[in-house]
Amino acid sequence: MTRFRFTTWPVVAGIIAISFATTAFAIPAASWLSTAAISLACGVAALSLMAGSAILGGRWGWSEGAFGGLDRVYRVHKWLGIYALALASIHLLFKADLRGWDTAVILALPSDWARLVRQASFVGLMLIAVLALNRNISYGVWRWWHRLSGPILVVVVLHWLSIKSPIVLASPAGLWLAALASLAVTAALWKLTLYPFFARHAEYRVVEVISGGSAVQIDLLPTGRGIDFKPGQFGFLRMKAQGLREPHPFTIAAAGSDDRRVSFVIRSLGDFTARLVTDVRVGMRAEVHAPYGRFTRAVGADREIWVAGGVGISPFIAWMNDAGASRFDSVTLFYFYTPGRGFPSLETLQAMADDCGVELVPVSSGPTTESFKQRFSEVVLQGDPASLDIAVCGPSGLTDAVAALAAKNSFSPRSIRSERFAFR
Repeated sequence: MTRFRFTTWPVVAGIIAISFATTAFAIPAASWLSTAAISLACGVAALSLMAGSAILGGRWGWSEGAFGGLDRVYRVHKWLGIYALALASIHLLFKADLRGWDTAVILALPSDWARLVRQASFVGLMLIAVLALNRNISYGVWRWWHRLSGPILVVVVLHWLSIKSPIVLASPAGLWLAALASLAVTAALWKLTLYPFFARHAEYRVVEVISGGSAVQIDLLPTGRGIDFKPGQFGFLRMKAQGLREPHPFTIAAAGSDDRRVSFVIRSLGDFTARLVTDVRVGMRAEVHAPYGRFTRAVGADREIWVAGGVGISPFIAWMNDAGASRFDSVTLFYFYTPGRGFPSLETLQAMADDCGVELVPVSSGPTTESFKQRFSEVVLQGDPASLDIAVCGPSGLTDAVAALAAKNSFSPRSIRSERFAFR
């Protein structure tokens, strides 16, 4: 039985619908279609969406279960912020007040401060949303500016409390906003101040570095107890070395072992990973915040198809190295790689596959290759679709191509499990 998961658009639509409905209770029905009512409802929805985004940004364990992994949590987190900006823009266009409304402020501020808070709330929200959409900004710069989202949230909450509004604190809209704002501020405080110290993490020491051109495999041993994880999960790696202190998410390319070792396969894909691939050395210390993710091997599938693109091979390496696992003879692994850039090498992967009995199908070109489409279709059509599991880890284009090919073979694309590469 497939477990229910929250997805982006129902969450966005649900928050907007509740915001509009609760706002309607605060104003006369005769004014519901006025521009003032629309502006007020959009303001309530914008704050609600921003609060929801902040709550999900806290990396709570329950959110992974509800959304199916931290990668999907962050996708919803991003779109909540974007829609918050869109609705805040509508709120800014029209005055959220109408003659005949009974209005009052919840928290009185000096007029100059109230005006500053109103303007700063929109500018701050716009800044955060633009940063989220601009993929040309380096991760380090983006992360520094994104830390301001917590203080900006407080400014937006102050804007709500300090303006004249028909929404009183004890009304449905007031209670809705108060609950979301309280949870959001708590989540922001947790993430900015307490998370680095109290979230699940452990200190490690680099014990082996295997270089392969523009990629590297880093093996680390814990200096203390270490962390528990399932093969296929990922962690946030933060090296304790100058210039490498940014925490980045990487899949743990290892299964549980007696020495509690963790491994990361990292390719140079940006400024930080380029420095890490070049500068990492044996003996360096690191922090790993983990485990995260729900991309673990399926239980009970009679036939499995694994599809990896580039460094998306990492979770499948962990699955193949899982000494407690079985049924590898029912697995076909399609590995998409660029000749001369594949890491680990094709020979290494073939040896892993041979050791556990996985059928490895290397694909040095794209998913439109006839040989890939033919073998993929053969495996899909071999047995009962209900007992087939398809797992994909790679760029979104690869996931889309696999979903389209599966659909042509009467396999529901919604049944394909995948892990998203990017959080931004």
